[in-house]
Amino acid sequence: MLRRLVLKHGPLALLRSGGCRDGSLPLCLLASDLAPGPSDLLVGEIAGVPFHIDADQFHRWGAPKFLLDVANGAPEGFSLELPDAHFVTLSPYCPAQAA
Repeated sequence: MLRRLVLKHGPLALLRSGGCRDGSLPLCLLASDLAPGPSDLLVGEIAGVPFHIDADQFHRWGAPKFLLDVANGAPEGFSLELPDAHFVTLSPYCPAQAA
């Protein structure tokens, strides 16, 4: 899905913010619209797309590992995603929510 979005929109960036509900839905925005802030930590890249999280939250959670996944349904908010699918992050702190 990221590769398709990069082909359509150009360079992108991902930001995981907040808690387990809305925060488990990472923002996927144009790289030019999502400049990392001073408290954002780069935790990796997926298909060449940088993935950031708030550094304090990352360290408070003990440097968790995340799984970026795709779920059915329209994206929420301003995130660039497909009309019928959106990104979610899964971690030990935010397991998959029952539908």
